[in-house]
Amino acid sequence: MSTLSNTRTSGATAARLAAGTVALGVATLGYAVGIERRRWTLRTAELPVLAPGSRPFTILHVSDLHMLPGHHSKQRWVAALDELDPDLVVNTGDNLSHRTAVPAVLRALGPLLDRPGVFVFGSNDYYAPKPKNPARYLMPQGKKKRIHGIQLPWRDLRAAFVEHGWTDLTHVRRTIDVGGQRVFAAGVDDPHLRRDRYADIAGPADSGAAVRLGVTHSPEPRVLDTFATDGYDLVLAGHTHGGQLRLPGYGAIVTNCDLDRSRARGASRWGAHMWLHVSAGLGTSPWAPARFACPPEASLLTLVPRGSGSNEPRKAAPRKARDSIR
Repeated sequence: MSTLSNTRTSGATAARLAAGTVALGVATLGYAVGIERRRWTLRTAELPVLAPGSRPFTILHVSDLHMLPGHHSKQRWVAALDELDPDLVVNTGDNLSHRTAVPAVLRALGPLLDRPGVFVFGSNDYYAPKPKNPARYLMPQGKKKRIHGIQLPWRDLRAAFVEHGWTDLTHVRRTIDVGGQRVFAAGVDDPHLRRDRYADIAGPADSGAAVRLGVTHSPEPRVLDTFATDGYDLVLAGHTHGGQLRLPGYGAIVTNCDLDRSRARGASRWGAHMWLHVSAGLGTSPWAPARFACPPEASLLTLVPRGSGSNEPRKAAPRKARDSIR
């Protein structure tokens, strides 16, 4: 009898553990899909990248909106970022997720379009996302076959950005006035799609500028290395979603590019002189609408002169809100 009783007890315990595991999984999924992917977050950092004697200024880094027409909360929150009064807006692509989403993107960015801004596009500006096997993200980058959806109206979005005065940095080098200071900027098309042609912008960056900015959607190391070689101070990128699903104590599981996991979001050194800032972005693919330990974010970066403080970026605690940044 005791053996039978022990067997029944063990079976009941196993059943409870299985039920608990399922319940935890369902709760985690519910949180990732229903709560965290709408937990809009503002991250801030101070980066010592300006030429000595330059006046500090702020950059609002926005990336990976992956906008659908019905994303009203996201549109309101992004529009409210204008209250931060940034000196320059940098958009690193993947604005769209639907062929009718251009008006929604313009509603979100509307107030910011009146400020100095630069942009490049990503794969989901050109093509709509399609369902994919999640295991693909664990495969080496070179072994993946690209899967594209329908073409998206990126030309309409580009025309609207340019009409408002933003500069398309795709394969061009430009000098921009930001608060009376000369900012040198250059960008490439999306390296994730192998659309980058760095040769078009190759050559030493302007040594007389207050800061030399590189802009790319995907932070592929081969592209970052070329920016560093040409003397850029800071490169801004998106694409990684910060890993999108992060494990506490481990961080990002994947970056969906050749960048190492430790750099999936935030600021880090790249080589001896250049900084890299990767935005975790504000959206997800509509086919994978979940985030865990990685809330959607925009970043306010304060650029200060080199040598004015620590060689490490100073970070503030992220601020979280739904429809207001206050």
